[in-house]
Amino acid sequence: MHMTSNRFAAVALLAASVIFPPAAFAADPSPEMKAVLDKLTDLEVKPIHTLSVPDARSQATPADAAKAVQLEKRIPSAPESKVLTKDISIPTKNGALAARVYTPDGAAKEALPVVVYFHGGGWVIADINVYDATPRALAAGANAIVISVEYRHAPENKFPAAHEDAWNAYTWAVENVHTLNGDAKRIAVAGESAGGNLAANVALMAKKNETTQPVHQLLVYPVAGNDMNTESYKENAEAKPLGKADMEWFVKNVFPSMDETKDERLNLVGRTDLKGLPSATVITAEIDPLRSEGQAYAAKLKEAGVEVNAKTYPGVTHEFFGMAKVVPSAKEATDLAVADLKAAFAKTK
Repeated sequence: MHMTSNRFAAVALLAASVIFPPAAFAADPSPEMKAVLDKLTDLEVKPIHTLSVPDARSQATPADAAKAVQLEKRIPSAPESKVLTKDISIPTKNGALAARVYTPDGAAKEALPVVVYFHGGGWVIADINVYDATPRALAAGANAIVISVEYRHAPENKFPAAHEDAWNAYTWAVENVHTLNGDAKRIAVAGESAGGNLAANVALMAKKNETTQPVHQLLVYPVAGNDMNTESYKENAEAKPLGKADMEWFVKNVFPSMDETKDERLNLVGRTDLKGLPSATVITAEIDPLRSEGQAYAAKLKEAGVEVNAKTYPGVTHEFFGMAKVVPSAKEATDLAVADLKAAFAKTK
């Protein structure tokens, strides 16, 4: 009887392990990444999903934490700090969009290639001021004019307002970059997180409308699907600075209903019209809920015959890309992005 009870207990334990598998755990951040995350804690940054929209917009950002680490380590800001900036306004049928033009210092007189860049923030928080490091680095590294575009945010302007603004900004750039000494034949799109989704959608829209296509798309941990039960969502449900509950918070604020997350502009991995798109660089982070969908979109692009350079960087989190001054993997990722942009520009020169 005792042996039988033990056997039943063992079977019950096995069944429980099948029904309730062990929870997946996020990887450990690299020492440099951990220093930035620790600084976020020092800055008393709270999980986004616990805050109101105004409070989420006003608290310190991962960019602030990275800058604080840079200052503590006395890391110089050059050469990116030498990039020249000019604020402009882009007229659209939905109102003027603020934008910042980044031009390499000492740029040649001939027309330069152009990158139209869209910042992250889940379409709800952040702006072109928060996302300053990436356009600076791309302008300096690729010797290109970078136009960082502001777009309407939710919940004041729900989906698809940001997507409409991104497309309108891109079409304006195609028609007007000559006024900024830019080359309309060498325009790429780039974006991080929600902005990566916008950049991908601009490329898709250009193809659909049979208009000027970007020569390259740089997609950094893009929002590319609506499945929040992927492997990376399970592993990184509690990750900082972005976890599953934070993504649910963004979705709640951006979309009028959950049904709208099935829209092909969000669910890029479900699309079947990827053939003929421009080459792509897809950068993902190991400790990021969005990793799996970014990898899946890169794979689907490859299957469609698109030239893709995809890489996942270990030991880093969402938002790492703009931290090249303090996180070595971010410098590697930026160098990869710059090399791919320069190669794409060279093909069309």
